[in-house]
Amino acid sequence: MKVIIAAAGTGGHINPGIAIANKIKEEEPDSRIIFIGTKRGIENDLVNRAGYMLKTVDSYGFSRKLTVENMKNALKTIGSIGQAKKIIKKFNPDLIIGTGGYICISVCTAAKSLNIPYIIHESNVLPGKATKFLSKDAEKILLGFKEAEDRLPSGVNVAVTGTPIKGKNLNYDKSTIELKKDEYGLDSKKPLVLVFGGSQGSKSINKAMKEIVINRFKHEEKLKDDSIKFQVRSNPNFNKYQVIWASGPSQYDSIKTDLIEENLNIDNLKGVKIMPYIYNMDEIMNVADLIVCRSGAMTVTELEEMGKPSILIPYPFAAENHQEYNARALEDEGAAKVILDKDLNSKLLNDTINNLISNEKNLRKMGNKSRELSISNVEDKIYTEIKETLESI
Repeated sequence: MKVIIAAAGTGGHINPGIAIANKIKEEEPDSRIIFIGTKRGIENDLVNRAGYMLKTVDSYGFSRKLTVENMKNALKTIGSIGQAKKIIKKFNPDLIIGTGGYICISVCTAAKSLNIPYIIHESNVLPGKATKFLSKDAEKILLGFKEAEDRLPSGVNVAVTGTPIKGKNLNYDKSTIELKKDEYGLDSKKPLVLVFGGSQGSKSINKAMKEIVINRFKHEEKLKDDSIKFQVRSNPNFNKYQVIWASGPSQYDSIKTDLIEENLNIDNLKGVKIMPYIYNMDEIMNVADLIVCRSGAMTVTELEEMGKPSILIPYPFAAENHQEYNARALEDEGAAKVILDKDLNSKLLNDTINNLISNEKNLRKMGNKSRELSISNVEDKIYTEIKETLESI
């Protein structure tokens, strides 16, 4: 099998493409696979690190703003179709797979002009502009969420396969979870809340968490002070849960400095572990009792796979607000609570965490609901759809 995978921009587009490539190679080791991306994105790191060849074109996302820069980028994107055609002609693939993003428009438009079949994998609940634009001529649209089907044009050939992810359910039992908490220097019996805002962190989540942490260790002193700095104390039981919090590398030092100003040592906070980045995220997600995070497609799919209850805070600047659609899909099924970024503050977040942690039965029910949404054998399903597509052509 000879396949080109079009993936660029974010890990949410590139990592599923790499997972699909790996599955094809696992099933058919003699397969030849290359990627098409841009020179600007993290595909230059991720694709090469995964051992695949990356070809690049000068493609950009579309914007409705009439600026000189956007017009230049639009012209470059039109030109990138010709660049993609040259790559496709030379490689002569059996199939092209697009895993989302603007790069798919360049590559799949070129594929159509050369009568090369293509399929699209859409990982979000709200299909992106590129997916909608290309859906009519696609052999199939593979969906990460069943809810996305109703948001595509009628007559499109779809299959709900789920989205390939890195994080897996490790099926830890209670004793293993308690042992892991102990290894982290935490209370093995107390609920653990994992907080993160993506690989680079989230300023709004970090601000709320910083205020919660300060008040956890300073609340007795501040209760005696009329000039209260943070209004988070509607529930005074701050020690009901413990925290592992990934702040993001670029924001860690400023948080450390802010805590020093409150006479708090970031490396010595009982029940609170703050770190720039979590390298064993897979393990810690499996240990956590509740997860506070953004709602990108990969993250949401991992929450479902691991059966974790969550508080989801959608990134407000995601294209077409797709993160809120992802989050609402879980909330509608009782698997998550959603706090919009514009409403986020330390009081609301602390109260929401405390309310969920206080009801162990409901928390367990949320986790079970999350697990029920998970789609199993994702890579197998995608590979089957690829084979059926090739056989039907």
